[in-house]
Amino acid sequence: MSLMEHVGVRPITAVAWTSNTSTCPKDFTMINITEDGSAANFTRSFAIKSGYYLCYSKDLTCGMVVSDVQLLSDKDAIPHGFCFIAEHLEAKASVSKKKRVCVRVVPVGSVDTAVLDIKLTAKSKMMLQHYTYVGDIHGYVLWCRKGRFSNPMPQAKPRSVSLDIRKLSLDQTSVPLPLRPSNPPPLAPYSKLSQRRHSLQIKDNLDKPADSSIHGITALDGVPFSLHPKFNIQANGTNHLLNSQINNIRIKSLQDIENEYNYTFAVEEKATKRTRPSLSSD
Repeated sequence: MSLMEHVGVRPITAVAWTSNTSTCPKDFTMINITEDGSAANFTRSFAIKSGYYLCYSKDLTCGMVVSDVQLLSDKDAIPHGFCFIAEHLEAKASVSKKKRVCVRVVPVGSVDTAVLDIKLTAKSKMMLQHYTYVGDIHGYVLWCRKGRFSNPMPQAKPRSVSLDIRKLSLDQTSVPLPLRPSNPPPLAPYSKLSQRRHSLQIKDNLDKPADSSIHGITALDGVPFSLHPKFNIQANGTNHLLNSQINNIRIKSLQDIENEYNYTFAVEEKATKRTRPSLSSD
């Protein structure tokens, strides 16, 4: 095939009839001359001077491409997936229905090859290289060239950035401050009890593993707890000595502990009140 297939060639996205340049839609190219230099004006009859032209578009904004082109007579049924081309004509103008052009239009992402170009010749004996013969229509020969096409990448839409980029700098020497919540919970009144509770919560969080992975599992996990038989009072009812010792254990209150271990530091206080002898200078 031609090397043009490997170049960035856009496919044809629509084919239509038009009366002249004024009725030709925007983004369409009108074929007003054949490849052998003749006028490409399709006239209905010799009595009517005005005629119509073929035109095509390569605008990919519609997201569709023409994958095939066929010529049908008025007695042929239109194939599945094909449609007759549109007509952009002047008022009271019409196209001959003896031979009609129909195209197959598919989404651009569903095919790798499509119709890249269409041309007309006035003499059927003339052959166009790299083009496929479609058929004869009203004294002209319709040709099309198929091949791989280049689908332009969609341009990314600019997004609004919430941060002020002007404040960002690679030469910034100051250490960035940590992020803080905009609405922190109200602080509780300071007290010794709350401070103690806070320290216990921090210690408890440090003792917990970071996750439930294998690194947080210890050797005691899953081992059932049981009391040694000699300390089990219900099972070992014959050990009266141990039972009596356990029953004689007295749980002391805070006041009992302070009364038992109270020390007034009276001796130390008297020692601090003694006057030191002064050294007389001779």
